[in-house]
Amino acid sequence: MAMTLPQVNIDEPRYDQSTYTGRAKHFFITTNPLNLFSSTTQLEQAKEIVENYRKGLPLPGLTIDDVWKAKHLYDSAYHPDTKERMFILGRMSAQVPCNMTITGCMMTFYQTTPAVLFWQWINQSFNAIVNYTNRSGDSPIPLKQLGLSYVLATGGAVTTALTLNSMVKRFPPIIGRFVPFAAVAAANCINIPCMRSREILNGIPVFDEDGTRLGESKKAANSAISQVVVSRIFMATPGMLIPPFIMNYLEKKHFLKTRPWLNAPIQVGIIGVFLVFATPLCCALFPQKSSIATSSLEPEIQEKIRSLPNPPSRVYFNKGL
Repeated sequence: MAMTLPQVNIDEPRYDQSTYTGRAKHFFITTNPLNLFSSTTQLEQAKEIVENYRKGLPLPGLTIDDVWKAKHLYDSAYHPDTKERMFILGRMSAQVPCNMTITGCMMTFYQTTPAVLFWQWINQSFNAIVNYTNRSGDSPIPLKQLGLSYVLATGGAVTTALTLNSMVKRFPPIIGRFVPFAAVAAANCINIPCMRSREILNGIPVFDEDGTRLGESKKAANSAISQVVVSRIFMATPGMLIPPFIMNYLEKKHFLKTRPWLNAPIQVGIIGVFLVFATPLCCALFPQKSSIATSSLEPEIQEKIRSLPNPPSRVYFNKGL
């Protein structure tokens, strides 16, 4: 019966988010690619269970573990701020299958200009979807800003890739294999701040420990975006820096020399193995519910907070993913 269910705060992750291990456990569940196979009906059922539990309504036949399973599925598909169901390719559970395919192809077909243009465009299109879907706060992004961010990030990635390709021609071939990583890192430094520039200009919501909204802060937005950029670059690092050595070795072997068509599938598979672990482990580098000292906020917000009966020394915000 519902009354026998433990009363826990399911608005917070099941595992302790103050520790890296707890955050890693949470993101291994949230980024699980199997979540993508959940039907709309299953997602709506998970949402209903979560909402009913929050309201204290009866949940006959369900255990607290069932509630947590529903919450984990809910978290994988619904935005934490807007509560809307996210576009499937923008969900974190789509990161591994999409990134392994795109990254594998970027690193296989990196030598010709048409291939660089095509795969960097595909990668930035996917990044734009992910960044928009996982934006912090509940402010809509204007189409004009969305388009500008997309063009700047794609242009930055393509320019970086083509420039580095021309520069590394005099170096050993293995060096050229790292060009896609440099392009991806550069694009992340452009794409994410551009896509979320509205947050930089207007701020993101900040809350006290109990979830009471205190206002919007640009300082919190800068902190959130910086954390996401670092996480994304680290997320790409293992799958883009280690496979070049593996592929450079394999391509010298008779097996791959006689079957060059296996190059892309093998590279995609290798990168997939790295991303299965790198994605949740790097998402966990910083708490999803990040915090910042009240003294580090803008003066006007500090003044507003100090006027409260029990002003908090730290405020919290959703950093986005």
